[in-house]
Amino acid sequence: MKEEKEYLSKLLKDKTVIISCSGGPDSMALLSLVNSIKDEYNIKVVVAHVNHKVREESDEEALMVETYAEENYDIFEIFEIKNYHDKVNFHEDARKIRYNFLKGLKDKYNADYLLTAHHGDDLIETILMRITRGSSLKGYVGFRRISDWEEIKIVRPLIRRTKKYLEEYNKEHNIPYRIDKTNFSLEYTRNRYRNNILPLLKEEDENVHLKYLKFSNELNKYYEYVRKDMLKEKENILDKNGLIIVSKYRKLDSLLKEMILSDLIMEVQLKDYLPLNDVLFTDMLNVLESEKSNVIINLPNNYVFGKEYDRILFKKNEEASKSIDYIFDGRYEDDSFEISSSSSYESSNYSIALDSNELKMPLKIRSRKDGDFIEILNLNGRKKINDIFIDMKIPKSKRDNYPILTDSNNVIIWIPGLKKSKFAKAKDEKYDIILTCKEKNNESKK
Repeated sequence: MKEEKEYLSKLLKDKTVIISCSGGPDSMALLSLVNSIKDEYNIKVVVAHVNHKVREESDEEALMVETYAEENYDIFEIFEIKNYHDKVNFHEDARKIRYNFLKGLKDKYNADYLLTAHHGDDLIETILMRITRGSSLKGYVGFRRISDWEEIKIVRPLIRRTKKYLEEYNKEHNIPYRIDKTNFSLEYTRNRYRNNILPLLKEEDENVHLKYLKFSNELNKYYEYVRKDMLKEKENILDKNGLIIVSKYRKLDSLLKEMILSDLIMEVQLKDYLPLNDVLFTDMLNVLESEKSNVIINLPNNYVFGKEYDRILFKKNEEASKSIDYIFDGRYEDDSFEISSSSSYESSNYSIALDSNELKMPLKIRSRKDGDFIEILNLNGRKKINDIFIDMKIPKSKRDNYPILTDSNNVIIWIPGLKKSKFAKAKDEKYDIILTCKEKNNESKK
């Protein structure tokens, strides 16, 4: 990797760097690459490893990375995750914990750079996922070779390489690495792109990752150009307390409005978990355009957004209970329930078959609201959700966070395990969606 060595030798000379190393082929190739030039260019290397403690192989992988670091006279730092705060969003929770660990190391060693092993295939996957899910102009860029984070620069030296190239590099130089078997599980969204879509693109062009890199770089040029104007306009609509004045915001061009809102969201997401999609982003824009003087909507992870006395309100409601409000993408999980798509028809209340043509898509999962009712299957009438909870002896402590399936018009379709609506289909009827629900324990009805 001559090009990468030349790039790093100029960038890292006489510097202290943290290398995020999982023990996989990508990060081990990166660690080996930096070690090959560190003596010549006086580079201090700190190897940072996070043991997620979710697989049997985790401890062995940690030992492998530690041994390799010691053999190369690198500083080795490890963090073991013993408790996850958000089991539903495991990957995002793990990412947040990992970056908090890296931030601590940056302060401890006064590091100049954080190196990660993101490569060209990762860039393709990220761009495609964001296009499919919906994002902002900044989001469609994917990630850059070098970017700023928490007063440290993140460098991705391998962005022009593919995973296959890195694996071959490791074999040629006898670099040890481990393969995480969960990378092949199609349960995770990124893996479906990695294992199903990426091979098709590479059949068309084995260097397709370079085309995506060019696309990312071109898009970023336009983003940075427009962002300068956005920041100027943003300064002009702030009050003395730094809050955005909604009446001034509404006078801006629609592109600037969207960019300012995206910028606000990004500020939050850099510090906390806040999953959003096109539907929620549009809802947020509509709130700011509403003629009502005070409008507030709930967002995931207890965040609230809206306008209050001509000012944008965007904060985490620490007092709020952990209410549910998600776009259903085929799988939902919390401490008590697991709801997922299925191919097998079942007649119980723990499964439902639906015809998407009769519903406003996408489907959503949320908590109950005051006045909620459901038009029950085979019953000529409707019934309040609260009355159903009472009849089924659902404890009060469970009712506020009991998952309810609705369509995008907020019509209640299913109370998993309890009642189906009139939209549920019999086995001999037309349907194209089957959902099933599993209870993780039997305490919810006791």
